[in-house]
Amino acid sequence: MSLRCDLIIRDATIIDGSGAPRTIGDVGVAGDRIVGVGDLGGSSADREVIGTGKVIAPGFIDAHTHDDRAVLCGPSCMTCKISQGVTSVVVGNCGVSLSPARMTTRPPPPLDLLGDESWWTFDSFGDYANELRKRGCEVNTYALVGHQTLRVQAMDGDVYRPAKDSEIETMRLRVKQSMAEGASGFSTGLYYGLNSHAPTAEVIAVAEGMKARDGIYVTHMRNEADQVCASIEETVKIGNRLGLPVVISHHKCSLPENYGRSVQTLALIEAAASMQDVAFDMYPYPAGSTVLRPETLRPDLRTVITWSVPFPEMAGKDLSEVARRWNTDQHTAATKLLPAGAMTFQMDEEDVRRIMRHPLSMIGSDGLPHDTVPHPRLWGTFPRVLGLYTRQLGLLDLETAVHKMTGRTAAVYGMLDRGAIRPGAFADLVLFDPATVIDKATFEESTLMSEGIEEVWANGVSTFAAGKVTGEKPGRLITRNR
Repeated sequence: MSLRCDLIIRDATIIDGSGAPRTIGDVGVAGDRIVGVGDLGGSSADREVIGTGKVIAPGFIDAHTHDDRAVLCGPSCMTCKISQGVTSVVVGNCGVSLSPARMTTRPPPPLDLLGDESWWTFDSFGDYANELRKRGCEVNTYALVGHQTLRVQAMDGDVYRPAKDSEIETMRLRVKQSMAEGASGFSTGLYYGLNSHAPTAEVIAVAEGMKARDGIYVTHMRNEADQVCASIEETVKIGNRLGLPVVISHHKCSLPENYGRSVQTLALIEAAASMQDVAFDMYPYPAGSTVLRPETLRPDLRTVITWSVPFPEMAGKDLSEVARRWNTDQHTAATKLLPAGAMTFQMDEEDVRRIMRHPLSMIGSDGLPHDTVPHPRLWGTFPRVLGLYTRQLGLLDLETAVHKMTGRTAAVYGMLDRGAIRPGAFADLVLFDPATVIDKATFEESTLMSEGIEEVWANGVSTFAAGKVTGEKPGRLITRNR
């Protein structure tokens, strides 16, 4: 085969994202597409990269992010992702999306995870999509519309009740409009106060707005602790009634009394998936992170403050330490810190491993890019799976690990020609050293860059090389099945 390419990566270990066994060969790129895979000895290119001993894989797809604002902010916000080999992100998760909503005062938690009112300026998803195209981004963006965002707008902030029929219709039409303007699905955060008063029937009625464009339903379920199985059943029911695919966000079994229940939950999900499209994402850590909610605090679980508006100096400190410093109890200290965020050590490592190993799982960071002291998953998720769980612990083989970060995610979300190394696929690629790739971010030092990622390309353009971002912004808005 003789081709003229812009780029050829030669003599690399090719892991194509499908789960198939690795091969040794070359990958040729012209423009934004892969044009050749295999022996390209007779081909030439403007640039050649020698990949001997390195793995070339599809660029990683972060299946669960809160990067709605970050993708508009340039390298200062996105280095955490592209330095891990990420080339595409799914935004608008947990019912929290930066559009369609305009705010004139600070949004209620958890919407404020994306920023104060100065960031809430997009009356329509089309406005958001246009801003994304205007500013450009280092990664591709696949966007969901959030139920919490819609409820605050349609119900004028009076969200601690079921929505009225007229409010449901307003939200349904906003979902329909957003889908027409390039959104790909609808998400809920039924765990949170802004969304928890929405009955199942409301969720289904609002989500009807995406049926005409074959959207996807993604949910932070109502409960991930003692009622986790009932929440899975509700999620499956919603997907079944809509006739659309379902993704369970950051699947876990929270709180010590539920440790080990992943045996039960995974069997339940697997049974449902035999009859309809059900998948789930997960992150490779035993601690979660979200807004600080004093009513959910447990004295037997370590809680670390990630940000606080009135007391920014408390970011990174254990809540127990803050309480001692203020000579009060943890609940009172937490209330004083609000609005704030926290990490909570609430999962069992064996559950994390069992969930990761399951064939239906995808990898998502669930990182919070605007936290003062973020959870290390923001900087380390993908190299952690490759380094710790694959190379060191042998939980997965490398082909399976890459599949969970690429081909599987692309298939679940309907990202056409993404997550694969084959002629005709988009040239989203990552070159990494399988012997050294590892996360460096820890709970104590959470913003350290991972090691072993050699170079990253999005749509054929290098975004990260030699430990630095390139400044290029080749990312695009990805729309489901289009």
